[in-house]
Amino acid sequence: MKINPKIMKWTRTPKKFTMTESSVEIVTEPFTDLWQRTYYHFRNDNAPLLQMTSDEKFFSFVIRTKFDSKVRFDQSGIIVYLDSGNWVKASVEYENKSIQRLGSVVTNNGYSDWASVDISADIKQIWFRLSRREDDLCIENSLDGVNFKQMRICHLFALKDSISFGIYACSPENSSFRASFSDMEMTDCKWLSHDGQRPDEDI
Repeated sequence: MKINPKIMKWTRTPKKFTMTESSVEIVTEPFTDLWQRTYYHFRNDNAPLLQMTSDEKFFSFVIRTKFDSKVRFDQSGIIVYLDSGNWVKASVEYENKSIQRLGSVVTNNGYSDWASVDISADIKQIWFRLSRREDDLCIENSLDGVNFKQMRICHLFALKDSISFGIYACSPENSSFRASFSDMEMTDCKWLSHDGQRPDEDI
């Protein structure tokens, strides 16, 4: 099912954006970010988010983001945002003229972590896929929108029934760039059930 961005809702509407029935463009504002406590000791919760809400327990959500980021930490990608202390994001984050960080952040109970790999700074678009299986999430990425690679499997302790998910872009330092999002789609869950070793029995 293709998603019309106009049915989605902003959390912190950006000052500059354009929206059609098939795409969104955000012009980021300086000193906007999402992070909670860990390592840096600061708490930033002012990035614009455009999300929809669903009670579905099994689904996948796909987006394509294009970006012209040029300053350290400029980022755009996919997000699950429940509240300021509980969220997941995945993005491409600019580092320098040579590399970017393709990474994911999981924030539970007000503490963030960050897992990343270096990719070429020449990459200017990427697809992300978020899959939900009940209270667990899987994030994948793709350079062509067809072949996806796993980035992260995680759990959100605050996730119960309803989930809010969508897109975001921000510039943590004194910068601004354009991030566009398109090809938003919901499908049956592409994260298949595990059929390997047996799970531990509940005690």
